[in-house]
Amino acid sequence: MAKYVAAIDQGTTSTRCMIFNHSGQSIGIHQLEHEQIFPKPGWVEHDPMEVWARTQDVVKGAMKNAGITADDLVAVGITNQRETTVVWDKTTGKPLYNAIVWQDTRTDKLIKELEGGVGQNRFREKVGLPLATYFSGPKVRWMLDNVPAVKEAADAGNALFGNMDTWVIWNLTGGPNGGAHVTDVTNASRTMLMNLETLNWSDSICETMGIPKSMLPKICSSSEIYGYTQVDGPFGAKLPVAGDLGDQQAATVGQACFSPGEAKNTYGTGCFMILNTGEEIVPSKNGLLTTLCYKFGDAPAVYALEGSIAITGSLIQWLRDNLDFFDYAPHVEDYAKEVDDNGGVYFVPAFSGLFAPYWRSDARGAIVGLTRYVKKGHIARAALEATAYQTREVLDAMNQDSGVPLTALKVDGGMVYNDLLMQFQSDVLDVPVVRPKVAETTALGAAYAAGLAVGFWSNTDEMRENWGIDKTWEPTEGSNASTDLYKMWKKAVTRTFDWVE
Repeated sequence: MAKYVAAIDQGTTSTRCMIFNHSGQSIGIHQLEHEQIFPKPGWVEHDPMEVWARTQDVVKGAMKNAGITADDLVAVGITNQRETTVVWDKTTGKPLYNAIVWQDTRTDKLIKELEGGVGQNRFREKVGLPLATYFSGPKVRWMLDNVPAVKEAADAGNALFGNMDTWVIWNLTGGPNGGAHVTDVTNASRTMLMNLETLNWSDSICETMGIPKSMLPKICSSSEIYGYTQVDGPFGAKLPVAGDLGDQQAATVGQACFSPGEAKNTYGTGCFMILNTGEEIVPSKNGLLTTLCYKFGDAPAVYALEGSIAITGSLIQWLRDNLDFFDYAPHVEDYAKEVDDNGGVYFVPAFSGLFAPYWRSDARGAIVGLTRYVKKGHIARAALEATAYQTREVLDAMNQDSGVPLTALKVDGGMVYNDLLMQFQSDVLDVPVVRPKVAETTALGAAYAAGLAVGFWSNTDEMRENWGIDKTWEPTEGSNASTDLYKMWKKAVTRTFDWVE
């Protein structure tokens, strides 16, 4: 009898596949990194064919590590780095350009043009998003304007667009031979092209951005059968592909944040806090995004407020890869522990501008407060602290928008195993920080969505029962992290403004 669900988690720096049982426990995992391509300052790309190759490899590896065959699986779920934009030819299955990653800032001039004298919030009422380099729609427009092959294929009706979920599902379900060209509401809500109320592509915005609707995938719920894997594919059998969620929404589902007012924060390449607002669309007055949380089958859509931070885990990766600070990312904690504090150093990683709550594409990264006293440990510590400070800024905005102060923060993602960071996070927020037993909740959320569609889990109550606490960090008595240190951070942030003219 089949008793597991497979989840493919296509992330910014790596792709992994995890196999989950009914209790939400992983019984097998395989993960592989892919290349980060930086053609020019501010440009970030991925090779979609490399990503698809890694996807196939991790599926086979996870099944081997779990000791199972496709006969043991009931469904496949997908979760993905959102906003990363792929355009490919539907007849050949080949990308027409590298994927433009969500961190990429090449559309900054186009964003100014699209403001059309109205400003950053021109489309916000319909889509819940400010005009920013972050989102998919302007990236598609840039390709149409700058990549002749994309324009030619679009004119011929052969160009298909998708975030990475769409690319992976299309390939899994047959590619050029009848692959499903679909996305879910959470991914569609990150394009700037979907109307939040109708959950359909906006004709007027597509026209304004100059994007043919023929390129766009069909918008589906987050939990339904989109198609079936191919017998000659990585699973080696016909299985329903039945779950699709953007990575942060998947983590929200994996954290069982199913009630309005419940929130989670994911610490990955970037940092993303999501607050469930129920069936109500809540406009933000404090620099947050209004977005979809999930939509399960025919049930009403559930909405959310989100605070997006571009650079957190990738800052540690940058110290490792670009500056050779250490050989392995976890070593950052070892260096940070060599000093008692940050030595007066603040590291504002505005490599892709500043996301929530500022939305300043003119900002760039800065290390401030340097003196001869400062050594490696202080910079390592400042890099970790930057994540905690940015999270505090987002939480303050969320408290103001929702009117409900958060009493504890559920956390997940790779950085939550860094004890120094998690303790400092609690001190900066002045609330408890709670890590669940399954911290890789992004993949778990995708598994839940897929399993729900095929009846493996019958309702969200069953998923909530799987959630349990692994560790809690309480604020340190007498800490000045939430007051004096945070005040200095706010000062440091202002030093990054107006760098790009």
